[in-house]
Amino acid sequence: MVSPFFLRTFATCMDTKEIHISDYSYELADERIAKFPVAERDHSKLLLYNRGEVGEDVFYHLPVYLPKGALMVMNNTKVIQARLHFRKPDANGEPTGALIEVFLLEPAEPADYEQMFQQTSRCSWLCLVGNLKKWKGGPLTMKHGPLTITATRKGEQGTSQWIDFEWSGGLSFAEVIDQLGELPIPPYLNRETQESDKTSYQTVYSKIKGSVAAPTAGLHFTERVLSDIDARGIEREEVTLHVGAGTFKPVKSETIGEHPMHTEFIAVRRHTIERLLAHEGQAIAVGTTSVRTLESLYYMGLKVLANPDVKEEELHVEQWEPYGSEKCEVVSGKLTTALESLQALLDWMMRHELTVLHSSTQIIIAPGYDYKIVKMLVTNFHQPQSTLLLLVSAFVHGDWRKIYDYALAHDFRFLSYGDSSLLIP
Repeated sequence: MVSPFFLRTFATCMDTKEIHISDYSYELADERIAKFPVAERDHSKLLLYNRGEVGEDVFYHLPVYLPKGALMVMNNTKVIQARLHFRKPDANGEPTGALIEVFLLEPAEPADYEQMFQQTSRCSWLCLVGNLKKWKGGPLTMKHGPLTITATRKGEQGTSQWIDFEWSGGLSFAEVIDQLGELPIPPYLNRETQESDKTSYQTVYSKIKGSVAAPTAGLHFTERVLSDIDARGIEREEVTLHVGAGTFKPVKSETIGEHPMHTEFIAVRRHTIERLLAHEGQAIAVGTTSVRTLESLYYMGLKVLANPDVKEEELHVEQWEPYGSEKCEVVSGKLTTALESLQALLDWMMRHELTVLHSSTQIIIAPGYDYKIVKMLVTNFHQPQSTLLLLVSAFVHGDWRKIYDYALAHDFRFLSYGDSSLLIP
């Protein structure tokens, strides 16, 4: 017999998949998009949404709006110099021909980010290639002083190209792209990357290389703001989600059920899960990437409860997994709580002697989603008809228009280098 709970969640899933993305649109003029950050990070404006009431302040006052003793979780990923520009060789083999851009998406061989950046002679990535039609075959070469790197196209893998890289000189791949690559600022800025972006497009707490886009909600934080947060007794933890190029992928389908979410790789320390448990499974998330990481942990815990012998690579969270799944139900007929799920995940990590959980998520968070862990959210203002706007709408129970109407009417700056908001549903 199918349980009433399953029928209810199945109906929620169907309703969510039928959401029309056109219902999540607003007029965003180009002049409202911040092309550069404010001179001082923490002097950006801060919109305050507190249980339906909207106001504003300046970002460096953020700590006074946070509950003492809470847990704040941030994404410590670091943006890499992911754009590599090659020239097609001419008849004499000199790189003087068409410009071909190779955009690093995710490591292929080795697949582990840490191992990848330590390679000293060769590696392979899944990439997007600009001007692909001009790359008929054969390797591309780029030189910079004594450093020479060669790129060889091995074929397609999904919508990406498998590219083999080789270089000499003993430099790590991290050092190679630092010398030869370009920081990939968002395409909607409509400008070239500038030297200042190398600093301003990184959070002050960025550590782990791997993203091709910044977790932009964190760009407003300064050491002063972090010190004020600590002074209020608010505990800080870091997770890692490497932001992929898919974060800029528009929803082109009429309904979101037809939109494929991109996969992003995450790493969460065992200590972080212990701190989540100590805080009753509740957290303040900085940015949508932290949201997706934290909420994915709940569903990973469910997998462990369903199969105590599950392997780490099997903890991947599928796009629609949170919707309409009987895994959410336990024998007693009650939903598994965040505490129960996190405890199961922690016990599983201890049994496997893991200090860091490495997995991935494809989760889509949209109206109909029931947040399990995140109770407050610090985030920027997102593009119309985007999955990030759907995530915000789900968080504020559909009240996103009040927030965005206020921001538009009060001269807030939008998107990656724009202003911030603190959302309390």
